[in-house]
Amino acid sequence: MKPFPLFTVRRALLISAVALAAGCAQQPGSTPKEPVRLMTSGGFTAAHKLLAPQFTAQTGLAVESAYGSSMGSSPTSIPNRLSKGEKADVVILARGALDDLAAKGLVRSGTQIDLVRSAVGVAVKKGSPIPDISSEDKLRQVLLNAKSIAYSASASGTYYETQMLKKLGIHDQVMPKSRKIVTERVGTIVARGEAEIGLQQVSELLPIEGISYVGTLPDSVQHYTIFSAGTASTSTNPQGLEQLLKYYTSPAAAKTIRDTGLEPIAKSR
Repeated sequence: MKPFPLFTVRRALLISAVALAAGCAQQPGSTPKEPVRLMTSGGFTAAHKLLAPQFTAQTGLAVESAYGSSMGSSPTSIPNRLSKGEKADVVILARGALDDLAAKGLVRSGTQIDLVRSAVGVAVKKGSPIPDISSEDKLRQVLLNAKSIAYSASASGTYYETQMLKKLGIHDQVMPKSRKIVTERVGTIVARGEAEIGLQQVSELLPIEGISYVGTLPDSVQHYTIFSAGTASTSTNPQGLEQLLKYYTSPAAAKTIRDTGLEPIAKSR
């Protein structure tokens, strides 16, 4: 299992930041356009941070971004932010969480479109021995041997605590040493040495400094999360929203998305 080239994501983020600064500059006498307000959970964050400046450079439309988890009780979770009246045009979340928001009237029902598929990966602190997780049996032993494990409060974490450990037959042994991470990335916790092993969406692990990406879970216990976009009920910029979604589902965006560890599945608009 070959490690993913982390420098690809980090270098691309730097290049995109420069593009954003250039694209946001207004020409003398030009009329400012209403920005597109976008909320996204961690699984799509790295891709969005690369795509947004490319979109701005191409269209002249700025993107105002807000970040939070797909679910949970944290004040910064996207369901809580929307429930408290925070404005958005586009919401990108795990599909199940997005459908829940549609049922509550926070996202317009019928506007959901699937964007990407995301796998769960494993990371350790940089410089630590790389564990072998190439099979179900080897992953089971790695988790049993680990002194501490960090997992996400979002979709991948829900799978970890409710299904994966039970599939492996080690739920009761491993959950007591597992820590759910609510307000920051799992990789950040691992990089600080606060957990020996970290599990999260691959796209959320790759940008983190100070970790070694081990690889994805074995196929027999892998869990793919679909991340989808929907129109927030508070949206006031339908034209900007449509332009953004058209770009994010374009062939030009697909390579950038793959570079962040996600698999594009959307049809071009």
